[in-house]
Amino acid sequence: MSDAFDVIEDDSERGQRKATIGQIAAFIWKLWRSQPRRLAGFAAFFSLAVACDLAFPFASARLIESLSAGPTDEATRQAAWGYGLVAIITFTFYFARNTSARFWIPFAANNMGAIVKNGFRDVQRFSADWHADNFAGATVRRVSRAMWAYDTISDTLVWFVFPAMFVLTGVTILTAIQWPMIGLFTGLVIAAFLATSYVSARYYVADATRESNAADTRIGAALADAIGSNATVKAFGAEVREQARFENVICDWNTKSQRTWNRYTNAWVVQNLLLFILQAGLLGLVLWEWSRGRASAGDAVFAITSFLLVSGYLRTLGENIQNLQKGIAEIEDVVAYALDRAGVEDAPNAATFKPGEGHIAFDRVTFAYKNAGEPLYRDFSLEIAPGETVALVGPTGAGKSTFVKLVQRLYDVDEGAILIDGQDVRAVTQESLRRNIALVPQDPALFHRALRENIAYARPDASIEEVMAAARRARAHDFIARLPKGYDTEVGERGVKLSGGERQRVALARAFLADTPILVLDEATSSLDVETEREVQAAMAELKRGRTTIIIAHRLSTVREADRILVFDRGRIVEQGRHAELIAAHGLYARLNAMSRGDMLAA
Repeated sequence: MSDAFDVIEDDSERGQRKATIGQIAAFIWKLWRSQPRRLAGFAAFFSLAVACDLAFPFASARLIESLSAGPTDEATRQAAWGYGLVAIITFTFYFARNTSARFWIPFAANNMGAIVKNGFRDVQRFSADWHADNFAGATVRRVSRAMWAYDTISDTLVWFVFPAMFVLTGVTILTAIQWPMIGLFTGLVIAAFLATSYVSARYYVADATRESNAADTRIGAALADAIGSNATVKAFGAEVREQARFENVICDWNTKSQRTWNRYTNAWVVQNLLLFILQAGLLGLVLWEWSRGRASAGDAVFAITSFLLVSGYLRTLGENIQNLQKGIAEIEDVVAYALDRAGVEDAPNAATFKPGEGHIAFDRVTFAYKNAGEPLYRDFSLEIAPGETVALVGPTGAGKSTFVKLVQRLYDVDEGAILIDGQDVRAVTQESLRRNIALVPQDPALFHRALRENIAYARPDASIEEVMAAARRARAHDFIARLPKGYDTEVGERGVKLSGGERQRVALARAFLADTPILVLDEATSSLDVETEREVQAAMAELKRGRTTIIIAHRLSTVREADRILVFDRGRIVEQGRHAELIAAHGLYARLNAMSRGDMLAA
């Protein structure tokens, strides 16, 4: 496979955890017992249907015995009773099956919905590292596919596997009571069939199914990756290249899926052979018993009817064991999501963050990214006073963005503590902490929703008047008012229908509405034209008043006004002070300033 395909490596191939059979069974059982009344109702009626299945060969045998006795009055009465019994059993069977479905439909739908809701919840609680390591498209495909995998597993178990096991066991026992040798033969062939089905599904088909599922997941990942970056594709005229790359993914899926399906077919060959042995052997043994006078015509009908019943269940059982294995392979990722730790978790007794004046303190903090050779921060201490505006500058990789991520507790420190208004960020809930830190990023990602909803994301209960007031303060109201649908205008995925400056002003309006004690401006004007920057700068100046503000910026117009500039280099603060002081010091800040040629600091 080409290098282009290698880029779409599936997460599972990088060692992502897979759930065991026991964990999957526990996961499904937990869902089942969440609705005990529906489960009990289904089980009662379905058990009645299984009992009718077991009774049918006996009723058929009695009817044939009556018919073979000749058209006498007694035989006619017996035949009528036999006919009535067959009719009652058949009616009860269909009634019980259909009634059980009335319980099963809401039971299954509720559990399928729960899987998607819980899967989404689990994915959201995972750390920033987890999301950086996983394709969004692949994750979406896994969660949505797990819902249907549960449907496959549950339907296979309750409609095929469980009744088949009861019927097969019952028929074997009842046959063995009357004809021990036939019962033993039937039991041995059934056992061989089940063992073959299990072994082929577990050891012959399972790995191939996993590989084809991984290839299927890569389709979603490749689509999301290319479509989400369509603007870049068009900018470089790379449609043909992306098509070729995607065709490589499809080719890999094609090869692995055919291999899986061929293995299923090979397994069915062995199962069909065992069904033939059961049919030939059972009929032969019944004829042998009949030839010795140990079986009547009714007994022969019982044996034939039992065979038809058994072979029908075995045939569907063999196919459905394969479906069961496929469902298990498709649900194991989401089961693993439920079992995995979030990476950054709330303490068991975490309190709600109490906002204060915005005092931030790093107390002897040591922090390293996973797989990093050495810590980025080592014994790092810093205090930011309430209401202070602090600018972070320095080369790429110096630790500026990491500083903000640690304040938001997107990562946990390895040693030391981060305190905000005297509260250790690890001792409060993440949700309450982040609700009190407003972030305006360099490239705001908006939801494909109305502008009103995007601005009100920080405060969903805000009135339209409050939303409009925040938009005015962010210099966004005028351009929104010119749109045909105004605040009800949908902005497209990630806000692609708006310009960069318009997205920035929407993000600022969101921050105004949040009204938090701490504000983070992450290169909020670095990609704007001069005129737009003036408008955004004016809005930011108003937004910063009375708040503790952390600025990550390259433009001098932003840095000059900061109360304090912190110059980072390799996770250390090597200089700090105001703009003029740092220029006069002729250190790293002055060199970066010189490199910027007067209007930008080097990245």
